[in-house]
Amino acid sequence: MANNKIYAFLGPHTSGKSTMVSQLLSMGIHYIPTVTTRVFDDRYAYKRKIYQTVKSDVYNREKFIVNNSYQAHSYGLRKSEVLDAYQRHKVSVTIMHDVAGIKQLQKFINQDLVTIFLMIDDEVFVDRMLRAGCSNDEIRYYVETADETGEFEHWRDVDFVVKNTSTARVALEQILAIMGLVTLVPQADFDNLVK
Repeated sequence: MANNKIYAFLGPHTSGKSTMVSQLLSMGIHYIPTVTTRVFDDRYAYKRKIYQTVKSDVYNREKFIVNNSYQAHSYGLRKSEVLDAYQRHKVSVTIMHDVAGIKQLQKFINQDLVTIFLMIDDEVFVDRMLRAGCSNDEIRYYVETADETGEFEHWRDVDFVVKNTSTARVALEQILAIMGLVTLVPQADFDNLVK
């Protein structure tokens, strides 16, 4: 347990949190699921594999280490799942929705919590929303919410920032490096790669 780490991803809507977690999960990295009262429509069907949606009354009976609200929905990390991950897995990942959640989690695993902000710019934000099929009103709502909650400014409160404005692979490679999950190639192989 001494070297076990939990990597928490934070970032505005469409920053790629679910995409990065999905890719890490497919590589065999343990994921601590986020429980939510939000029901994802078909545009966000891929998030159904990442989030556990429960009814409000079920959510209210759970014991959470992290418990917060975002856009009128509750989001949390179950205490039992966080502690199990921390004790049994060298590397675990999870998704956070605001800085308050990070502060709640730090109370339990401060030195072994690594926070990563996925940064996007306004242009990427709007482009991803349009590609997801969002209307102008929905985009305006998300922009206003992000401005009100300071979502684009949370990079100041984390350990690492990964700019996710290019391909998912570029961001994933940076994340794997932060996690210490890349290795140097032998010098002869390196020489062949650069010549």
